[in-house]
Amino acid sequence: MRYVLASVATVMTTNSMAFAQSPVELPPVEVTTQAQKAAKAKGQQLNSATVPQPDSAPLSGNEPSFSAVQSIDSSANAVGIAQSASQGYVSPQEIAAVPAYRTGEFLEAVPGLVVTQHSGEGKANQYFVRGFNIDHGTDLAITIDGMPVNMRTHGHGQGYADTNFMIPEIIRGLTYRKGPFFAPEGNFSSAGAIHLDIFDELEKNFGRIEAGSFGHRRAVAGMSSPVGVDGTVLVAAEAHLFDGPWERPDDLEKFNGVMRYSKGSFNNGVALTAMAYSGHWSSTDQIPLRAVESGIIDRFGTLDPTDGGSSHRYSLSGRWNQTDANSQTRVSAYVVKSDMSLFSNFTYFLNDPINGDQFQQSDDRVLTGASASRTVFGTLVGGVKSETTVGIEGRYDDIDVALFNTAKRARLSTVRADKVQEGSVGVFAENTLRWTDWLRTTTGLRADLYTASIDSNMPVNSGDDTDSILSPKFGLVLVPWAATELYLNAGTGFHSNDARGTVTTVDPASGDPASPTPYLVRSKGAEIGVRTTPSSWLTSTLSLFVLDFDSEIVFVGDAGTTEASLPSRRIGGEYSLHAKLLPWLSLDFDAAYTHARFREEDPDAPGRYIPGAVEGVVAAGLSFDNLDNWFGSINVRYFGPRPLIEDNSRRSGSSTPVSASLGYQFSDGLVVRLDGYNLLDQTASQIDYYYASRLPGEPVDGVEDFHFHPLEPRSFRLSLTKEW
Repeated sequence: MRYVLASVATVMTTNSMAFAQSPVELPPVEVTTQAQKAAKAKGQQLNSATVPQPDSAPLSGNEPSFSAVQSIDSSANAVGIAQSASQGYVSPQEIAAVPAYRTGEFLEAVPGLVVTQHSGEGKANQYFVRGFNIDHGTDLAITIDGMPVNMRTHGHGQGYADTNFMIPEIIRGLTYRKGPFFAPEGNFSSAGAIHLDIFDELEKNFGRIEAGSFGHRRAVAGMSSPVGVDGTVLVAAEAHLFDGPWERPDDLEKFNGVMRYSKGSFNNGVALTAMAYSGHWSSTDQIPLRAVESGIIDRFGTLDPTDGGSSHRYSLSGRWNQTDANSQTRVSAYVVKSDMSLFSNFTYFLNDPINGDQFQQSDDRVLTGASASRTVFGTLVGGVKSETTVGIEGRYDDIDVALFNTAKRARLSTVRADKVQEGSVGVFAENTLRWTDWLRTTTGLRADLYTASIDSNMPVNSGDDTDSILSPKFGLVLVPWAATELYLNAGTGFHSNDARGTVTTVDPASGDPASPTPYLVRSKGAEIGVRTTPSSWLTSTLSLFVLDFDSEIVFVGDAGTTEASLPSRRIGGEYSLHAKLLPWLSLDFDAAYTHARFREEDPDAPGRYIPGAVEGVVAAGLSFDNLDNWFGSINVRYFGPRPLIEDNSRRSGSSTPVSASLGYQFSDGLVVRLDGYNLLDQTASQIDYYYASRLPGEPVDGVEDFHFHPLEPRSFRLSLTKEW
């Protein structure tokens, strides 16, 4: 298990503090040479591969700083730059510092975000943030190199965001934004958005091998080399085998490859990137508590050993950026081919007492897209500094998606099969005005148009749908005193529902009439926050927010139909603290709490609690580096209890796992590191549900029970890395 270390709203510099106090001139962007980068990286060595600072500086030193569309911007949470208290930047050093049990857990560097798994390691993770059980990504937008990771109208759930194709060692950092307050952020971003990218050039080439508990075996390597005039080629590859603690081993086989050609810098240059991923696995899904208590299976056992799946992803993406003292232009495009086949059985013998309830979800698609934006810097009457960004983005998905009843992975019948063509276009504009040294405002507007054509195996569930939505945004930043900013934000956003649900009139499983669902669902939010950096070694942020959804309507991929919930409201707060206690010792602390309720009550399900809504999350960590070549960390994460049904009479437990790492870097480039997970060997759950299922011999209507996926027991991993 991986636990949050970084209080990532912490990357402050003396220059950014000074910038907040200067109303006249925007500061120049510092150009860092390769030699300076190497010296800095050496002093911050935390992982087995040297990771340079993100190359976000233009070629000249005269360009202003801004935050409108910067994907990976180390000043995203800097005083004088940030638009809200709940946005920030995570450096590659922070990503590398803490052990990650599974790939997606490095995203837990985002304060308040919890990443778990309820099934096999090959599928997308389960995400929790700001009072949401986001499932596999419904309201958390994730991108890498400008490509959306979230899959709309997906076979396993709307917004499905699988990060298994990412190689953490070559990630050059991430930026995050929470809330519907940013015009460049579109679908799935109401709770938050995370943007990632890989390095154009590694500071050092590296090769790593890992071995550990439960059959963990992993090899990863990365190299970069100059090509031609001002060009660089980067290649990286990963192979990962893993069984896990399960009675039926995961048998995970995962392979990744990345190649990038870049020319120039990030802000003034081009890049072309190819990625390939292949994964195959078996799954131990959530299991009923009564089966464990009665001795039918062990805590790490399974009721259907044939569950599992496979997934593949291939992509080609490109970017072109140009920056000068007056403007910045960004253009990106991508094409992605992905497929997934997943076999699951969550209710065992409830629907089919003879063959069992296993089903197969398949998704095979090609998606293409492009985006372009231009930011113009200027000075208005009275010396008011202005930053105006306009942008456009488009995406098209060609999807074959289906749901089948199966037994031991053999297809028995088709629940539904659809060919879906889904397209969207979004345009946005955002303007920031720096009125004085203590006041700036940001105003934005976004417009989105969605269209879909569905050809179903049931003609009554075929059809077309089109929807559009406008999303205004506003932000106000006040500087009450030096090195402190007060943020006020408000705005609306949205997420799209599964396009199949918008034209479904007959439940494909039961044949009963079904009501179509709206295509686009609006969210409304507001936030107040404060960030203070009283010294260069201390940063603290606090935010209070409210977020409403008109309806939490989702397509239920497990049933092949739609389900509408009620309007909801979430009220919460988040706090982050980063302190450099000693030149070699850092403290990080994050805490979040959310009060989540439906705004109306369903007579068929009394109560206003939102099932699965996370309430409290706390993370804390101590890390040290550059201590006679030693480095390491110790981290704890509290994942609080959650209501499992609407009346709150059934609740999940909590978990507080502890992780740690310890490493040593030799002068010849050899790095040895030991990571430990769940060091106190806590018996807890990764995730909990409460619903009806049926074991052989039980009543035909099944038994309501807790279903859980256990937290993995204490484990260790040893890695050896060679840098050159």
